[in-house]
Amino acid sequence: MSLSDIAIRRARPGNKARKMFDGRGLYLEVAPRGGKYWRLKYRFAGKEKRLSLGVYPDVSLKEARQGCEDARRLLTREIDPSEHRRALKAARRQQVSNSFEAVAREWFARHRSNWAESHSSRLISHLERDIFPWIGGKPVAGVTPSQLLEVARRVEQRGALETAHRVLQNCGQVFRYAVATGRAKYDPTPVLRGALPPVKGGHFAALTDPKKIGPFLRVLDGYEGSLIVRCALRLAPLVFVRPGELRRAEWKAIDLEAGEWRFTVAKTDTPHLVPLSRQAGEILRELHPLTGRGRYVFPSGRTPRGDRPMSENAVLAALRSLGIGKEEMTGHGFRAMARTLLDEVLGYRPDYIEHQLAHVVRDPLGRAYNRTAHLPQRRKMMQEWADYLDRLKADT
Repeated sequence: MSLSDIAIRRARPGNKARKMFDGRGLYLEVAPRGGKYWRLKYRFAGKEKRLSLGVYPDVSLKEARQGCEDARRLLTREIDPSEHRRALKAARRQQVSNSFEAVAREWFARHRSNWAESHSSRLISHLERDIFPWIGGKPVAGVTPSQLLEVARRVEQRGALETAHRVLQNCGQVFRYAVATGRAKYDPTPVLRGALPPVKGGHFAALTDPKKIGPFLRVLDGYEGSLIVRCALRLAPLVFVRPGELRRAEWKAIDLEAGEWRFTVAKTDTPHLVPLSRQAGEILRELHPLTGRGRYVFPSGRTPRGDRPMSENAVLAALRSLGIGKEEMTGHGFRAMARTLLDEVLGYRPDYIEHQLAHVVRDPLGRAYNRTAHLPQRRKMMQEWADYLDRLKADT
């Protein structure tokens, strides 16, 4: 006889598991501890097999019978229901692991140690607030440019145009990682270039008049604070990297003998090489006895072991303490100073300068140059730049 809901509810456990059959191989197994489990007994390829159909009452009698019929239809097509279920689970796991959010979180975890905590916090906040709710569950290979643009425009519409551009930039980094790991075929962000209005922002203050740079450099040399900050102030104009890259410089990335500093640019997630001039090497050698045993070249004064970089405001605070206002110079201003004078005064090719600034520089075929491109010329340029600054500083 077929089972009924009343019979199932009244079924009591015994000392051993017992089976209550419904027909066509479907039965309810009542465990000694009271659990009631739906099972389907069937034969495939000459072997008797079992398929779990759920737990009563979460799965009702009607739902268990429907599961039984679905499995029987697979059998008529010579498909093993158990193997079919395993294949579906594997496909779902694959889909989840290849979702945009899964790939983005994997990319974030792999690169987080290279970023400042403030940058990491802002980035994951953008991902979780502005991106994941809309495309996080989609397969990364299936996200279309139109879907991506819709995400960016949603951010733009709330008045955050600069953040909208940053959203596309972050998505591009995730897509390139997906391509590199074999989970996507291409990065859809380049086709959206120009789809958002440009950001009209101000520029960082910088000194670009040679007559003013000499006195400014002499003021920097007169800083009487800690040796760590003093060395950072003196090194900043010589290497003109981004402020975050300077304060997070690690000793393991610096080869004083070779005169090289290698690191990964957080903004573009690309390797970069800074040839160190003789003057830059002297500054680093002066500082090495103090901080060389720790991780960071410029550690925070609050961490004696040197396991945290100095604060992002340390250089700015030092500039202000010297009477240099924000309208005169900022941490980013050293980059504008070098870009302008290397071009207009020393006459170096713009692509050499842009490459040394860690901007993306491409050849005529659209390929990005690697970090060692034009290295001999850039070594010469960095040394001539340091010598030029010395001449400006000495010219009274």
